[in-house]
Amino acid sequence: MTPEEEKIVRARQKSRARIMALLLLAFVILVFAISIVKISQGIPLKAT
Repeated sequence: MTPEEEKIVRARQKSRARIMALLLLAFVILVFAISIVKISQGIPLKAT
């Protein structure tokens, strides 16, 4: 692979990594928000 191709591949990998990090962060925030709402409403948190 030429150096230019390697740069392109690395840029794509970096872009994908950022997107995955943002999706993971969004998921964590969603789970946290749901937990806070359930706790504030007094709904027991149980895995079923």
